[in-house]
Parts: sequence; C-alpha cells; structure tokens
Amino acid sequence: MWTCGCHPASATALDDFLDAIDRVATGGTAMDSEVIAQLFTRNSRKTGIGALTAREREVLGLMAQGLSNSAICAALTLAPVSVEKHITNIFARLQLPPDDDAHRRVRAVLAYLNQ
Repeated sequence: MWTCGCHPASATALDDFLDAIDRVATGGTAMDSEVIAQLFTRNSRKTGIGALTAREREVLGLMAQGLSNSAICAALTLAPVSVEKHITNIFARLQLPPDDDAHRRVRAVLAYLNQ
C-alpha cells in the first residue's frame, strides 16, 4: 500500500528525482537519459551536408549549378547580405576555414555533389 497515494510508476519517478537532487547537491550532475539519447542522435546525423539547414542546402545547390551570389539572390528573392550569411554558415558547417591554397566555394560544391 502506498502511503502517499502514488502509483508505483510515479513513486519510481519520485525516487529518481530525489536521487538526482542528492547527486546535484553533492556536486554531481543529473541528466535525463532521454535527453542524452536525443543529443547523441541529433549530433550523429548532423555532419557534413546533413548539418545544413534546408535553405543552406538550397543555396549550395544553386552554387553547384554555377550561380553567382547575385544570381542566387535573384533566384531565391533574398538580399545579398542574406546569401552571404548562408554561404558563411555553409563553410562553417562543412568545416571549410579560409585557406589560401583552396577555394572554399569549390570544396563546398564538391561536398554537395559527393553526398
């Protein structure tokens, strides 16, 4: 018989919660296992082209077609600063830092074509 009027499932959740409070109070950490699983799932599939947003993939696709920034602006009805920001994000997400010996735009398009 549960003296608090709780169901066994909620009593287990309460016990888990109290254990977490004890761990944190003594300098430890507490994270829900579902949160951790979601973080690992999210991080594992967000690499390379998969890390790009839908708009960034759209911009990269137009880059792969050989369009200039101004042509991408016209095709997507975007301001030049927006296209430049998307391209900067593409380079960052594809881990393409500035390099005097390589053209980041070409490397980004190659990554897109090799996906």
